[in-house]
Amino acid sequence: MKNARAAIRYAKAILNLAKDSKEETAVNDDMLFIASTISENETFEVMLKSPIVKPSEKTKVLKALFEGKVNNITLGLFHLLQDNKRISMLLSIAKQYAIIYDFDKNIKVAKVTTAVPLTEEIEKKVLAKIVAITGDKANIENVVNPAILGGFILRVGDVQYDASISNYLYELKKEFDNSHFIPKI
Repeated sequence: MKNARAAIRYAKAILNLAKDSKEETAVNDDMLFIASTISENETFEVMLKSPIVKPSEKTKVLKALFEGKVNNITLGLFHLLQDNKRISMLLSIAKQYAIIYDFDKNIKVAKVTTAVPLTEEIEKKVLAKIVAITGDKANIENVVNPAILGGFILRVGDVQYDASISNYLYELKKEFDNSHFIPKI
Protein backbone atom coordinates (compact mmCIF):
# COMPACT_ATOMS: atom_id res chain seq x y z
CA MET A 1 0.00 0.00 0.00
CA LYS A 2 2.83 2.34 0.89
CA ASN A 3 4.54 1.72 -2.47
CA ALA A 4 1.28 2.28 -4.36
CA ARG A 5 0.89 5.72 -2.77
CA ALA A 6 4.51 6.54 -3.56
CA ALA A 7 4.02 5.43 -7.19
CA ILE A 8 1.00 7.73 -7.47
CA ARG A 9 3.00 10.64 -6.03
CA TYR A 10 5.87 10.07 -8.49
CA ALA A 11 3.42 9.72 -11.40
CA LYS A 12 1.65 12.98 -10.47
CA ALA A 13 4.97 14.80 -10.12
CA ILE A 14 6.19 13.56 -13.51
CA LEU A 15 2.86 14.51 -15.11
CA ASN A 16 3.09 18.03 -13.66
CA LEU A 17 6.66 18.35 -14.90
CA ALA A 18 5.62 17.07 -18.34
CA LYS A 19 2.67 19.51 -18.45
CA ASP A 20 4.98 22.43 -17.69
CA SER A 21 7.12 21.53 -20.70
CA LYS A 22 4.11 20.56 -22.87
CA GLU A 23 5.40 16.98 -23.14
CA GLU A 24 2.69 15.06 -21.24
CA THR A 25 1.56 13.08 -24.32
CA ALA A 26 5.12 12.11 -25.25
CA VAL A 27 5.85 11.07 -21.66
CA ASN A 28 2.58 9.08 -21.60
CA ASP A 29 3.74 7.21 -24.71
CA ASP A 30 7.05 6.57 -22.93
CA MET A 31 5.30 5.25 -19.83
CA LEU A 32 3.11 2.90 -21.90
CA PHE A 33 6.24 1.70 -23.73
CA ILE A 34 8.13 1.15 -20.47
CA ALA A 35 5.19 -0.65 -18.83
CA SER A 36 4.75 -3.00 -21.78
CA THR A 37 8.51 -3.66 -22.02
CA ILE A 38 8.78 -4.54 -18.33
CA SER A 39 5.55 -6.58 -18.30
CA GLU A 40 6.60 -8.62 -21.34
CA ASN A 41 10.03 -9.49 -19.94
CA GLU A 42 9.94 -11.26 -16.58
CA THR A 43 13.74 -11.34 -16.28
CA PHE A 44 13.89 -7.57 -16.74
CA GLU A 45 11.25 -7.06 -14.04
CA VAL A 46 13.12 -9.36 -11.64
CA MET A 47 16.36 -7.44 -12.28
CA LEU A 48 14.65 -4.12 -11.48
CA LYS A 49 13.31 -5.49 -8.18
CA SER A 50 16.48 -7.35 -7.21
CA PRO A 51 18.22 -6.04 -4.08
CA ILE A 52 21.45 -7.66 -5.30
CA VAL A 53 21.80 -5.54 -8.46
CA LYS A 54 23.12 -2.05 -7.68
CA PRO A 55 20.83 0.89 -8.52
CA SER A 56 23.54 2.40 -10.73
CA GLU A 57 23.66 -0.84 -12.77
CA LYS A 58 19.87 -0.83 -13.10
CA THR A 59 20.01 2.74 -14.40
CA LYS A 60 22.69 1.78 -16.94
CA VAL A 61 20.45 -1.01 -18.22
CA LEU A 62 17.46 1.35 -18.41
CA LYS A 63 19.50 3.96 -20.31
CA ALA A 64 20.86 1.32 -22.70
CA LEU A 65 17.34 0.08 -23.42
CA PHE A 66 15.46 3.36 -23.61
CA GLU A 67 17.93 6.14 -24.48
CA GLY A 68 16.99 7.64 -27.84
CA LYS A 69 13.54 6.05 -27.61
CA VAL A 70 12.08 8.09 -24.75
CA ASN A 71 11.76 11.72 -23.71
CA ASN A 72 14.40 13.47 -21.54
CA ILE A 73 11.85 13.79 -18.72
CA THR A 74 11.54 10.01 -18.69
CA LEU A 75 15.32 9.59 -18.66
CA GLY A 76 15.43 12.02 -15.74
CA LEU A 77 12.93 9.82 -13.90
CA PHE A 78 15.42 6.93 -14.06
CA HIS A 79 18.06 9.03 -12.28
CA LEU A 80 15.56 10.35 -9.74
CA LEU A 81 14.49 6.80 -8.90
CA GLN A 82 18.13 5.72 -8.63
CA ASP A 83 18.91 8.59 -6.24
CA ASN A 84 15.87 7.73 -4.09
CA LYS A 85 16.49 3.96 -4.28
CA ARG A 86 13.07 3.39 -5.91
CA ILE A 87 13.91 1.93 -9.33
CA SER A 88 11.96 -1.21 -8.42
CA MET A 89 8.81 0.95 -8.56
CA LEU A 90 9.26 1.95 -12.23
CA LEU A 91 6.51 -0.37 -13.53
CA SER A 92 4.02 0.88 -10.92
CA ILE A 93 4.88 4.50 -11.66
CA ALA A 94 4.51 3.99 -15.41
CA LYS A 95 1.09 2.36 -14.97
CA GLN A 96 -0.08 5.06 -12.55
CA TYR A 97 1.10 7.80 -14.92
CA ALA A 98 -1.00 6.32 -17.75
CA ILE A 99 -4.07 6.10 -15.49
CA ILE A 100 -3.71 9.69 -14.25
CA TYR A 101 -3.01 10.94 -17.80
CA ASP A 102 -6.15 9.23 -19.14
CA PHE A 103 -8.24 10.69 -16.32
CA ASP A 104 -6.77 14.14 -16.85
CA LYS A 105 -7.47 14.03 -20.61
CA ASN A 106 -10.93 12.44 -20.09
CA ILE A 107 -9.86 9.35 -22.01
CA LYS A 108 -11.81 6.26 -21.07
CA VAL A 109 -10.49 2.71 -21.09
CA ALA A 110 -12.53 0.37 -23.24
CA LYS A 111 -12.04 -3.25 -22.26
CA VAL A 112 -12.68 -5.51 -25.24
CA THR A 113 -12.77 -9.24 -24.54
CA THR A 114 -12.36 -11.41 -27.63
CA ALA A 115 -11.62 -15.06 -28.38
CA VAL A 116 -8.56 -14.04 -30.44
CA PRO A 117 -6.40 -10.88 -30.32
CA LEU A 118 -7.78 -7.81 -32.10
CA THR A 119 -6.18 -6.83 -35.38
CA GLU A 120 -5.11 -3.23 -35.86
CA GLU A 121 -7.89 -2.69 -38.42
CA ILE A 122 -10.63 -3.96 -36.09
CA GLU A 123 -9.17 -1.97 -33.19
CA LYS A 124 -9.51 1.26 -35.24
CA LYS A 125 -13.14 0.42 -36.05
CA VAL A 126 -13.91 -0.26 -32.38
CA LEU A 127 -12.30 3.03 -31.34
CA ALA A 128 -14.32 4.93 -33.95
CA LYS A 129 -17.53 3.27 -32.75
CA ILE A 130 -16.76 4.12 -29.12
CA VAL A 131 -16.23 7.78 -30.01
CA ALA A 132 -19.48 7.74 -32.02
CA ILE A 133 -21.45 6.20 -29.14
CA THR A 134 -19.95 7.94 -26.10
CA GLY A 135 -18.48 11.09 -27.61
CA ASP A 136 -15.27 10.42 -25.64
CA LYS A 137 -11.88 9.14 -26.69
CA ALA A 138 -10.86 5.75 -25.40
CA ASN A 139 -7.87 3.48 -25.15
CA ILE A 140 -8.48 -0.18 -25.87
CA GLU A 141 -7.43 -2.92 -23.48
CA ASN A 142 -7.80 -6.22 -25.32
CA VAL A 143 -8.37 -9.27 -23.13
CA VAL A 144 -8.21 -12.62 -24.92
CA ASN A 145 -10.58 -15.26 -23.52
CA PRO A 146 -11.17 -18.30 -25.76
CA ALA A 147 -14.13 -19.31 -23.55
CA ILE A 148 -16.36 -16.70 -25.24
CA LEU A 149 -15.98 -18.75 -28.47
CA GLY A 150 -16.35 -15.74 -30.78
CA GLY A 151 -17.74 -12.24 -30.99
CA PHE A 152 -16.77 -9.75 -28.31
CA ILE A 153 -17.63 -8.20 -24.96
CA LEU A 154 -17.16 -4.43 -24.83
CA ARG A 155 -17.03 -2.56 -21.53
CA VAL A 156 -16.63 1.22 -21.35
CA GLY A 157 -16.96 2.62 -17.85
CA ASP A 158 -20.00 0.95 -16.31
CA VAL A 159 -21.66 0.07 -19.65
CA GLN A 160 -21.21 -3.42 -21.04
CA TYR A 161 -22.28 -4.82 -24.41
CA ASP A 162 -22.03 -8.61 -24.73
CA ALA A 163 -22.02 -9.81 -28.33
CA SER A 164 -20.20 -13.06 -27.63
CA ILE A 165 -21.25 -16.41 -29.00
CA SER A 166 -21.18 -17.90 -25.50
CA ASN A 167 -23.71 -15.26 -24.35
CA TYR A 168 -25.89 -15.94 -27.41
CA LEU A 169 -25.87 -19.69 -26.63
CA TYR A 170 -26.68 -18.97 -22.96
CA GLU A 171 -29.64 -16.76 -23.96
CA LEU A 172 -30.84 -19.47 -26.37
CA LYS A 173 -30.62 -22.09 -23.59
CA LYS A 174 -32.63 -19.84 -21.24
CA GLU A 175 -35.26 -19.40 -23.94
CA PHE A 176 -35.58 -23.17 -24.37
CA ASP A 177 -35.75 -23.70 -20.59
CA ASN A 178 -38.55 -21.15 -20.26
CA SER A 179 -40.36 -22.19 -23.41
CA HIS A 180 -44.14 -22.65 -23.17
CA PHE A 181 -44.08 -24.78 -26.29
CA ILE A 182 -42.32 -27.74 -24.68
CA PRO A 183 -44.79 -29.88 -22.74
CA LYS A 184 -43.89 -30.41 -19.11
CA ILE A 185 -44.26 -33.94 -17.75
